[in-house]
Amino acid sequence: MKRKIKWTTVAAGIVLVTASGLLSAQTVAASSSTPDSVPANGAAPDQVTPPAINRAHNNTYVIGDDDELEIDVWKEPELTRQIPVRSDGKISLPLVGELQAAGRTPIQLEEEITTRLRNFITEPAVTVMVVKINSLKFNVMGEVSKPGSYPLAITTTVVDAIATAGGFRDFARKKSIYVLRQNPDGTEARLSFNYNDFVKGKNAKQNVRLQPGDTVVVP
Repeated sequence: MKRKIKWTTVAAGIVLVTASGLLSAQTVAASSSTPDSVPANGAAPDQVTPPAINRAHNNTYVIGDDDELEIDVWKEPELTRQIPVRSDGKISLPLVGELQAAGRTPIQLEEEITTRLRNFITEPAVTVMVVKINSLKFNVMGEVSKPGSYPLAITTTVVDAIATAGGFRDFARKKSIYVLRQNPDGTEARLSFNYNDFVKGKNAKQNVRLQPGDTVVVP
């Protein structure tokens, strides 16, 4: 049988004591804490799993630069950690080394980490979750208080984007706002947005949901 990791006797003792202490603390916490109320979905208040870390997304979501990952190796706390994806799209892990994360799904990343760990651990069980999405972004330019790039972690409309960017400056042309969007074929679409009409209840459909890479321009 393979030895999991070649720790020294002293180090192993420290890990064992620490793990035991953590287990006891977790057991007590689990047995003593009961939420006052539980929503219909069964999760405790303020503990509802956000979409970013929903397990179903592991098959479809593509990891990007700056995303934050949680990598869990079962029964190996020294290998379990939360780690950001670097700007070059890579991450580094003990024993595993450096590997490409951006452009892959969490499931694909799990498989590679598992394969590499088999050289050191017998039957490694690895889980990769995206706990914070920073790679999906939109831009706001022009006559707003805080132009720049912002994470598109939740549903965001044109009005939401303007609010996120601190609102209009004094000379913003609110009737002439537009969204620049890259089409799959490489062409660029321009979606007009008349803020004055929108606040009067006219043409609400123009307040479109933004897509990753969209740029809101306030002239």
